[in-house]
Amino acid sequence: MIDALLEHFAFDARVVREARAVAPVLARNDGGVNAAVRARVLAAFVAEGIAAGDLSGTFGYGYDDLARTRYESLLARVLGAERALARLSLVSGTHAMVATLAACAPPGKQLVVASGRPYDTLRNALVDAPNSLVERGLAYDEVELGSDGGIDHVALARACAASPAAVFVQRSRGYAPRRSLSVAECGAAIATVKRVAPSALVVVDNCYGELVEAREPTEFGADLVVGSLIKNLGGTLAPGGAYVAGNAAAVARVADYHYAPGLGAALGPTLGFGRAFVQGLFLAPLVLAETLAGLDFFAALFARFGYAVDPAPGAARTDIVQAVRLGDPGRLVLFARGLQRAMSLDARFEPEPGEVPGYRDPVVMSSGAFVAGSTLELSCDAPLRAPYEVYVQGGAVREHAVLGALFAANALAQEGRLCAD
Repeated sequence: MIDALLEHFAFDARVVREARAVAPVLARNDGGVNAAVRARVLAAFVAEGIAAGDLSGTFGYGYDDLARTRYESLLARVLGAERALARLSLVSGTHAMVATLAACAPPGKQLVVASGRPYDTLRNALVDAPNSLVERGLAYDEVELGSDGGIDHVALARACAASPAAVFVQRSRGYAPRRSLSVAECGAAIATVKRVAPSALVVVDNCYGELVEAREPTEFGADLVVGSLIKNLGGTLAPGGAYVAGNAAAVARVADYHYAPGLGAALGPTLGFGRAFVQGLFLAPLVLAETLAGLDFFAALFARFGYAVDPAPGAARTDIVQAVRLGDPGRLVLFARGLQRAMSLDARFEPEPGEVPGYRDPVVMSSGAFVAGSTLELSCDAPLRAPYEVYVQGGAVREHAVLGALFAANALAQEGRLCAD
């Protein structure tokens, strides 16, 4: 693959040498995880038995939208949930998460965050922004991660002693210098919560993690899982939307909050996109296998140049985010500009750091997705703050991710900043 790409592009000799050295990582398998995920998705499709005529969908209010009904049932099967709410009107993972937490922990009730500071846009909506949930009366408690980067179960049990209404667990790193949590670690946190506060609803932010591991947090007792439909589950085809899945009564509660009590999940047209949602989910395991292979190449290549990377090359992955610690803002910008040159769309543009709603610091991003915000497609985000990490996401075709890694490394090489200090 490397040599085929080199026929079309010229790169710094050091980039070429190290890329060839790490090319064998692209042939690694995942120990059968993706095979188990593919079987899971296929079994759900067979059990659901969707017909072509089910996919036409509705407009307007969306009453009796068969595409929505069948897709949500299919998604619930895939995620091991009793019920799913998957809607275009939930415009992002953050939107779905805030709606879920507001429904589960209304004003006057307590929310405990079990996994340290949430990612920027969610923390902003919960605590910092005007009209945040805290400003509306939510009692908020944040439990820092342990010294190993995992859940601090002693501190979590202490925080849950007051019987919170809901407990939040963030599975992915969320553009922060912390590791992502495995499904098993999420499950251990759920067990701690249920032992101390059995009535608390445990909500897991599943974004970036769906179908990466063989099991989902619902199978470990999560009451709800929440995420975006234009990331893992969308298979690059879903045009928008987000989902909430899990306990049927809890999902109904979120639907009442999102729409209106008494209407709940009865509304919500699919606007003719039913086919894209269903086909995207069918293809998702295939796309994720490509994504994970490409991210492993990123890790291996930049580790060769002396950068700290997480996950390490060959390590088990729990989401579709690869962190590379570049060490200073100049390298972040060079990396982003190099990666942008490999994009399917907008490759001629040069990213500049700027303010992004919900983020505490300026952010430089690379993106050229066919669906805006679809980080299952190749992209990166880099907040300009210490320790100056770039977070590479997605890569629906492994060759595209490899090309992006080569362009990013070459941009650093051209400015004499390829190797870590």
